[in-house]
Amino acid sequence: MPVMLRYAGFKFFFYSNEGDPREPIHVHVRKGGGEAKFWIKPVSVAWSHGFDARTLRQLTEVISNNVPLLERAWDEYFG
Repeated sequence: MPVMLRYAGFKFFFYSNEGDPREPIHVHVRKGGGEAKFWIKPVSVAWSHGFDARTLRQLTEVISNNVPLLERAWDEYFG
């Protein structure tokens, strides 16, 4: 579970086993009992458990502001 980014107690990561064929680039976000999955292109919520709408908007903004970093981490791992 490579961690791509940490922000305000949130951990942004992906699973090293992302399916076969591999899903398009995305990021999982976890904090406390909540977790969500976001697609990167375009940035959107795939699913969420335990986060309210305000938190999802905040996370969407953080992801949008860090797309190059997230893409680079994904590409470096999966090559």
